[in-house]
Amino acid sequence: MSESKVSKKIKKLPPEAKQQAQDFVDFLYERYVNDETRKSTKKSILESSFFGMWKDREDMQDSTDWVRKVRKSQWSNP
Repeated sequence: MSESKVSKKIKKLPPEAKQQAQDFVDFLYERYVNDETRKSTKKSILESSFFGMWKDREDMQDSTDWVRKVRKSQWSNP
């Protein structure tokens, strides 16, 4: 169906139906057009500014050990 036929049909709809049509078009746009744009502009996590921000911290060389110590200090009874 051509755009002009769709446009003519939408113009004949009552205001509430026109709003529903607009909402549906917005939904489709977000799903198919904007989604493709987002996919093409996504960066790798390795390129993000926060990647490696704690690389120089000696206490975080072993993250499992670090979490264990933090949990122990936070969860133990005084």
